Amino acid sequence: MLDLHRLRLLRELKHRGTLAAVADALSYSPSSISQQLSVLEKEAGVPLLEPVGRRVRLTAQAEILVAHTEAVLERLEQAEADLAASLHGITSVLRVAAFQTAALALVPDALSALRDAHPRLRIEVTQREPESALPALLARDFDLVITEEYPGDPSPRPAGVDHAELGTDEIRLALPPRSPGAALRDLAGSPWVMEPEGTASRRWATRLCREAGFEPDVRFESTDLLLHLRLVERGHAAALLPGLVWQDGPPAVPVVALPEGHRTRRLFTASRRGGGSHPAVHAFREALADAFAHRP
Repeated sequence: MLDLHRLRLLRELKHRGTLAAVADALSYSPSSISQQLSVLEKEAGVPLLEPVGRRVRLTAQAEILVAHTEAVLERLEQAEADLAASLHGITSVLRVAAFQTAALALVPDALSALRDAHPRLRIEVTQREPESALPALLARDFDLVITEEYPGDPSPRPAGVDHAELGTDEIRLALPPRSPGAALRDLAGSPWVMEPEGTASRRWATRLCREAGFEPDVRFESTDLLLHLRLVERGHAAALLPGLVWQDGPPAVPVVALPEGHRTRRLFTASRRGGGSHPAVHAFREALADAFAHRP
């Protein structure tokens, strides 16, 4: 009989990539993880890992075991959700990952509503960009992730993850004082602030500028959109800022609408299949949707 605990370790290795990362996530030593996987190999009767340089990768037989482990864990998570739904009140812990503007503009109001409606529900929130939050959801570091999708740049939809659309958020061109013009193409020679290379926001923004006929002069990089706003206000850069940035009041700088079809990002919540029906996940999604609907 294959041991579920050891199968979960193999699954963790699939998602986290290295024995050291698995050990760090689970508070074990790498040697302990390695020993447990060696025992699993004996139970399975086939090699499960093969060396690749200084690392290891899963064999085809290990991938088969991981696929079955995912199915078992999904059923167990569904069982936990069904059990929680049979009880009166929500008493579990919900771990949420949210990107910055959602964490600032939506999460506090959702938390306030849930504190009153479900006082025994513990919610733990971590600010995390979608690029790393979705893999962490699959690795079971979080139960719910707030993510985004930019025009022309569909976000990954991993198997085993359910997405629920939250709504759309308009992105506008924020102009610094003494801007050379109000159109995107007028800022061809201006400095810009954008999110780092490799992010969906950066890919979208770069493509938008190129379609306007220029390569943006990106002098400042940060995932902190409040820093973007401050640099615009002080006249150091132009930026493309989403509506959630203006949660506390109207823009203090001139903002210009972008071309149709390029102006809105879509917001989603994502949960693992099997866990999406948990009352805590359902309650948070409802509270978040209400906060989004009633934002200024």
